[in-house]
Amino acid sequence: MSFTLTGRRGGAAVLSAALLATLAGCGSDDDAKDSVAPKTELTVLAASSLTDVFATAGAAYEKENPGTKVTFSFAGSQELAAQVGQGAPADALVTADTKTMDGLTSDTGKPTVIAKNRLVIATGEGNPEKVESLTDLADPGLKVVLAAPEVPVGRYGKQILDAQKIDVKPVSQEPNVRAVLSKVELGEADAGLVYRTDAATATDKVDAIDIPDAQNAIASYPAATLKSSKNTKAAAAFVSWLSTPEAQKILQDAGFQKP
Repeated sequence: MSFTLTGRRGGAAVLSAALLATLAGCGSDDDAKDSVAPKTELTVLAASSLTDVFATAGAAYEKENPGTKVTFSFAGSQELAAQVGQGAPADALVTADTKTMDGLTSDTGKPTVIAKNRLVIATGEGNPEKVESLTDLADPGLKVVLAAPEVPVGRYGKQILDAQKIDVKPVSQEPNVRAVLSKVELGEADAGLVYRTDAATATDKVDAIDIPDAQNAIASYPAATLKSSKNTKAAAAFVSWLSTPEAQKILQDAGFQKP
């Protein structure tokens, strides 16, 4: 049986029914949004040299784990250590050296080395100053920029220069490797020591001069969970994932070496 409502009462009834349907529809949209919202949000403190590769790795991890969102905070390893010491809210830490990580044993779980790296000499595109080796960095007419000695890449740089008895007078000492690279990219320095992977992110602006293995240093990247994490299981899962074949392929495609 069918019927039609007319008059004021009928109009009100139709309006009420439409309003209820609209509200019900809105509720369904909200429920749908809630169903896809991440259940876990991880904050990972990571060395500056991991900026580009971790953007790719994070996206891959989120695709594999749709209930998890990963947010990275990048800085020099020494800055990250200071943040951990000050109680910064985070779940995992990845540094560019074992020394920094070893100084945080009371704050982290057991670290695992996930990748390694080497240094190169970064110069302006086309290498206008014709830099060929570490020895050239001692030229007083060359504007060389290095990372500060408390920064892992700065410590590695000092190590290889000291081993070759090369005295370099840098025009500045930067807080992280990306700052060194930026100085060279902008033409504010003629050369700088950076990781091979960082130079690879700016091939249209800088040239990378290889340093022989016998004169080079190997940088190790340990990853660990933070004991202060509120998502200990999820943090441990992410750290473990960094050693999986998929994550290792992403790292090695970016120029990092096997751990």
